[in-house]
Amino acid sequence: MASERKATADPARSLAILWRTREPTSRSAGPGLSVDRIVRAAIDIADAEGLDALTMRRVGEALGVGTMSVYTYVPGKAELVDVMIDTAYGEMPRPAVEGDWRARLERIARDNMALYQRHPWMLRAETTRPVLGPHLVAKYDHELGAVVDIGLTDVEMDAVLTLVLGHVKSAARAASEVVDLERETGMTDGQWWQSHAPWLETFMTAGNYPTASRVGTAAGQQHGAAYGPEYAFEFGLQRVLDGISVVVAERATAGWPGPVRGTA
Repeated sequence: MASERKATADPARSLAILWRTREPTSRSAGPGLSVDRIVRAAIDIADAEGLDALTMRRVGEALGVGTMSVYTYVPGKAELVDVMIDTAYGEMPRPAVEGDWRARLERIARDNMALYQRHPWMLRAETTRPVLGPHLVAKYDHELGAVVDIGLTDVEMDAVLTLVLGHVKSAARAASEVVDLERETGMTDGQWWQSHAPWLETFMTAGNYPTASRVGTAAGQQHGAAYGPEYAFEFGLQRVLDGISVVVAERATAGWPGPVRGTA
């Protein structure tokens, strides 16, 4: 799913703010105003109301300054979102690398899931062309430490991390959609499916779909709904790790002594 951001940031301007090489063009923006304060206010708005509610005017109101004062520090909403994302990455824990590679990747997956749960707007804001801010670079470097000593090539290490984080994002997006639907409809997923149960039973019986009926019933009873976000995340994570274990075992059997640069 592509990013839903409506504006495109200027990477050069975003990078200048992220690495603090850009100084405000005026010092009359107000006492105590800074990029950090602006970003923190923007994150609070996005957390509470979503990305669509975020405007430069809203940020200014939250800080008690005019909109133009906000523009003095951040050139636009797109660049502001870039800095918000990198700031959120900076919240993530970076514990010492412990346990085997599987335990390390599990920890990374759960930490990233927790980040999306705290800041669901990130599911819409992140793109496949991230701006390389300091926290993103530090996050990437730390997470690569989970697989740096298991005999994979550099390209494979990157691919493993991409695979795990891709699963996390997909599961987080599905879980977020469940929450959004409950808020929009006023019904939980279980209540919605229960209200449609008579129709489903009629269609299943009339259509003679025995396998779909049996499996759907079992899943519904297990999750109390048609879909269980937590179960899907855990089940998928273990299967992803199972797949990675095959590659790790192949490398060990081949007698590779350690990390190998380049392609396999």
